Amino acid sequence: MKRQKTIKNEAQLSGRGLFFGRDVNVRFRPAEPDTGIVFVRMDLEKPVQIRVGPESIVQRERRSALGNGEVFIETSEHCLAASAALGLTNLIIEIDAPELPGFDGSCEEYFKALQKSGPIEQTRPRRELVVRDPICIQEGDKAIYALPDTTGGLQITFDMDYTQHTGIGRQTYSCRLSEAHFAKHLAPARTFVLEAEARQMQAAGIGTHLGPKNILVISSDGPIKNSYRFPDECVRHKVVDLIGDLMLAGCPIEGHIVACRSGHALNQQLVHALIAQDKKKKGAEAAEKPVLDIRRIQKILPHRYPFLLVDKVIEIEGSRRIVGVKNVTFNEHFFQGHFPGVPVMPGVLIVEALAQVCGLLFAQTLEHTGKLAVLLTMDQVKIRKSVGPGDQLILTAEVDKVRSRAAKCICAAQVGKEVIAEAQLKFMLVDDESI
Repeated sequence: MKRQKTIKNEAQLSGRGLFFGRDVNVRFRPAEPDTGIVFVRMDLEKPVQIRVGPESIVQRERRSALGNGEVFIETSEHCLAASAALGLTNLIIEIDAPELPGFDGSCEEYFKALQKSGPIEQTRPRRELVVRDPICIQEGDKAIYALPDTTGGLQITFDMDYTQHTGIGRQTYSCRLSEAHFAKHLAPARTFVLEAEARQMQAAGIGTHLGPKNILVISSDGPIKNSYRFPDECVRHKVVDLIGDLMLAGCPIEGHIVACRSGHALNQQLVHALIAQDKKKKGAEAAEKPVLDIRRIQKILPHRYPFLLVDKVIEIEGSRRIVGVKNVTFNEHFFQGHFPGVPVMPGVLIVEALAQVCGLLFAQTLEHTGKLAVLLTMDQVKIRKSVGPGDQLILTAEVDKVRSRAAKCICAAQVGKEVIAEAQLKFMLVDDESI
């Protein structure tokens, strides 16, 4: 069983952003199991967290960026590639500017700093996204494929075709991701730009602080005032970018990824497709066998008829996220008076069902601590549509904040793909003997 990993000691780096040249400081901190990789913008009046996951991806040219509302992190791919190579799954990355440092255009500084900080295994098993069926995404002459690979781990094959440009030509590279291979063959590979592209970018005010000596600018004769670290350095860096982009799935990927002329945009489309495939597969499996059936739910929750409003749990992601199901039938006791002839499930009971799945989620970590989660406040509650007999409520809760005596969950109830209700629920964590 592969376990989650974080770092033992803090690490710090400083540099300038690759695209916009701002000075920036980065601090890497250990994180608890099931935290994931989280960027924190510390330069704002109130720090803003941006969790690495598909929901945070924002579209940018020539780079990968993440966002939370109007707050962004630019050029995350090199940092994430180094994290992937070291198997890190839980990490807090504090940054005091919108863009991560570019250094020499490679991810070697990130890799060395994180490696020196001492990656350590944690007690929890790590979540992995396994490619189960082939996926193909094409745009013109560009394509990227995800293929099952029974040998485990991540295999990457990249075909980069610059035959129209004599300074690069056609390059291919294939490898299986490992810490040792990444350190020697991939981490030193630098980002590159064609001479004409460099002139266009600087005319637009991008990368004006850079010159040919600190980034690979390639003319028809090869690097200008610079030299390659590897004969095929360009395709190796493309592999690094792809490894970093795959981390946007929010967990390690197992399979064989084959890329032909792919870039950040196509890589990110593949991430979304892999997530969709994984959810579909898990949904089908969950329909056959729930994670928690009603008997196990009754052992965890004190609620009983007519107030037990969760029939089964179909998905649990550690102590961070849970998905439960409530099957609504005409036999529900509340339909007798709400309303005769027009049966509508009370909105307050939908919120109660969401609170109960939160209780099941907290039970994953609280059952051995002698504490219980007691509902404290309900904020931003929205009942968008009515629920009636025959509907199946999909109840989703995701932990937003956890402290020693309080926790907050972001919750939603759906019927099919339609969101029926939303709420932010806050709980007090109390000793069970005080209830």
